[in-house]
Amino acid sequence: MSMYLYPSFSSFLSATLFLSLFLHLSLSQVEVYSVKVACKVASRFAHTVITSSALNKANSSQEVFFEVDLPKTAFITNFSMSTYTGEVKEKEKAKKQYQKAVSTGQTAGLVKASGRKMEKFSVSVNIAANSNVTFILTYEELLQRKLGQYEIMTQVKPKQLVQHFEIVADIYEPQGIAFLEAYGTFISNELLPLVEKTVTDKKAHISFCPTMDQQRKCPGCDGTLIDGDFFIKYDVNRAETLVNGYFVHFFAPPDLPRVPKNVVFVIDRSGSMSGNKIHQTREAMLTILNDLHEDDYFGIVTFDHHISTWKDSLTKATTGNVSEAKGFVKGIYQSGYTDINGALMKAVDIMMKDKQAKKFTERSVSMIILLTDGMPNSGVSSTPQIQENVRDAMGGNMSLFCLGFGNDVDYSFLDVMSRQNQGLARRIYEGSDATVQLQGFYEEVASPLLSEVDLHYPDNLVNSLTTSHYKQLFNGSEIVVAGRLTDNSLDNFLVEVFAKGVRNRQTGTTQHASAQEWDILYPEQEYIFGDFTERLWAYLTIQQLLSKKETGTAEEKGNATAQALEMSLQYSFVTPLTSMVVTKPKTEEEQEEPLIADKLTEGMRPIFQCPPCCHPQPNLILQLEQSVVDSAVDGDPHFMIELPEQEDALCFNIDDRPGTIFNLVRDQLAGVLVNGQTIGDKKVAPDGKVNTYFGRFGIVHQGLGVRLEVTTHDITVSQNGKQAKLFWSDTASLKGANLDLQVTKDRSLTVTLRDSVRFVVILHKVWKQHPYHQDYLGFYTLDSHLLSPSVHGLLGQFYHGVQFEVRDMRPGEEPEKPDATMLVKGQELTVTRGWQRDFSWDVKNGENVPCWFIHSNGNGLIDGNHTDYIMSGLFKTV
Repeated sequence: MSMYLYPSFSSFLSATLFLSLFLHLSLSQVEVYSVKVACKVASRFAHTVITSSALNKANSSQEVFFEVDLPKTAFITNFSMSTYTGEVKEKEKAKKQYQKAVSTGQTAGLVKASGRKMEKFSVSVNIAANSNVTFILTYEELLQRKLGQYEIMTQVKPKQLVQHFEIVADIYEPQGIAFLEAYGTFISNELLPLVEKTVTDKKAHISFCPTMDQQRKCPGCDGTLIDGDFFIKYDVNRAETLVNGYFVHFFAPPDLPRVPKNVVFVIDRSGSMSGNKIHQTREAMLTILNDLHEDDYFGIVTFDHHISTWKDSLTKATTGNVSEAKGFVKGIYQSGYTDINGALMKAVDIMMKDKQAKKFTERSVSMIILLTDGMPNSGVSSTPQIQENVRDAMGGNMSLFCLGFGNDVDYSFLDVMSRQNQGLARRIYEGSDATVQLQGFYEEVASPLLSEVDLHYPDNLVNSLTTSHYKQLFNGSEIVVAGRLTDNSLDNFLVEVFAKGVRNRQTGTTQHASAQEWDILYPEQEYIFGDFTERLWAYLTIQQLLSKKETGTAEEKGNATAQALEMSLQYSFVTPLTSMVVTKPKTEEEQEEPLIADKLTEGMRPIFQCPPCCHPQPNLILQLEQSVVDSAVDGDPHFMIELPEQEDALCFNIDDRPGTIFNLVRDQLAGVLVNGQTIGDKKVAPDGKVNTYFGRFGIVHQGLGVRLEVTTHDITVSQNGKQAKLFWSDTASLKGANLDLQVTKDRSLTVTLRDSVRFVVILHKVWKQHPYHQDYLGFYTLDSHLLSPSVHGLLGQFYHGVQFEVRDMRPGEEPEKPDATMLVKGQELTVTRGWQRDFSWDVKNGENVPCWFIHSNGNGLIDGNHTDYIMSGLFKTV
């Protein structure tokens, strides 16, 4: 769980007020004076309450964003603000209620699940002037056992000193706690004594409560040391079943021998894997190969738009074979497109041939592990078709595990495909520890203990069971089954477990406790939070219904969706189908205020649901929702035209002297104009090359009366005679009737024009002491389809697509960059295949996007000559 709190501007102020207030409001006017994270765990079911109090010291309402990073498997169950409590509703109903409250100036908060994996929850709250607000956010999750332990992680980033700061956890495990440790990544030797830990046989109490002085980075300074992760890790003495009207069965038998595995590693080597990704993948694979057992069989498939194999069949993991495979892995280099379908079909074919030849033992477990960082753009590119092909080919004979590398991968596609084939998906985040992440995932699945596990419960005693068949059980994990008893007075029943190669294996009788014996089993009532066994059963049932919603037949999907929604509402769980909203209710004395719908419609909200400056990742990720970057200019200056329908991109450079102003976008019908002025390096480099970049943009919308001037230092906003200046050194937002601006400190500016196109300007910061280079800007377009067909300019002319054909591919000057002939606009051009850096998702490092490069300033691709686009001023059309 991670938590952030930061102010924005309340969206119901007029644009004029925004312009006058913007220069004076600052983060210091919202003070967070209390933060408490309290976690109670009973039999691995965790109930966490986050309480935070804030004071708005400004003389006007402010909208404060409160963001919480939760475990992917957690459900929010409640959110309250001061005396007002949230209510779980269907997602669209909650959104409408929130918008109504904000449009009338009420204090309001919205919690919603963000994305299918629910990795982020965000709360947006309008705080009245000079008032206090206390937020209380509650969520629940079943802790998952991985590598022999359970983990509770609290990620805290208050961004300021907090008068009352506390993390406290109480754990009760009736079967006994085997071990427990607590630590924080940010905890220094001075803070270490503040981590208090008391552990008895069945109970544990952990707390961390630093004073304001203990939080300071240095005596007298305002910086805080509280910035990182706080971990609690523990395991329990193994047990079987817990009963209280509902039952939960934790199955993790000790001392089982590992089962041999048959594994094919499928590794993406396409062009987007260049740099650290391919290097870290090679490093991880070398370690993974070392960890294979000699009775395992393995194979390696690598792919771009061509499919390669180390060997045509799986090979026993002898020392010699592993050594030979390492040599193959060291020779993997990136190039080309991404044919995921072809690579998986090849892996399945190898596995099935060896299975049919009875190469493997009957007890062995077969799996395919796919690592990719991008979208399929070669061979079969339809993700539903790939999912269907893979499911048909695998036929339930093996499991598929997918690793999505980075933020550009279609994680939902991989997640569904994995679950359709009895596996799971995991995102590997780019960073220095990516190799460790890859190795860590492999460790989780490296040692299968049982396969085709069936847990049998007596039909006449148990109903409403969660899933009781599992494809495999891995060492260090566990299987959890929950259900409802038909007779609450029942005090024992038999559970049988069957698995491949283990016939009629009986686990024995349950640990039993009737509803009347509850006080005996749990004498410490302070550790109990309501009927948690029923909530745990509901939690597991909803999780599995949501999975079936994605992977079942059309009829199963519909039924699962309806059941999951009904149970989510009944048990107040925030899931992908529900949202929670809290509003200040009307009183009889209050007059009804008019609803002004266009003050906060979804289309007018900033494209960042949660301002990315507050994300914990080291590299900024711009969350562009469903929008696609149509066209962009960045770098020296590199123009990039992305063409989704052709699943390709075109690139060209413009070389001219520094100070030249080019027209990028001009739409006379829509009244939109964008010009950009180039800058040069501080001085000419020793090699004599003159680099130019864009250092200044002018953006005009005549109909809305909006004019923006964006430089590497600041942003000047003019509208209807009013003017304001925003600085790159601050994170801030400006919202008005016609214009929304979102500035992320030293990173990006998002410009949203009412009922029109959106632009993103990215600031590239260069080391101040660099002898040659200086800061420069990149320009990206979203929603260009909202502009008229007559739009033109160096970028604008491509907003509605361009038809071209590529033929006669041949070797180029560089082996990895072939040349070809392009037919476009009635001309034949020599073009070169290469990569362009797209910074719209990763501002710091960018992403390699394959494209066809058009030489000579884009001549033949752009209309006319590049000099035709030179303007006489930043806001001129001639």
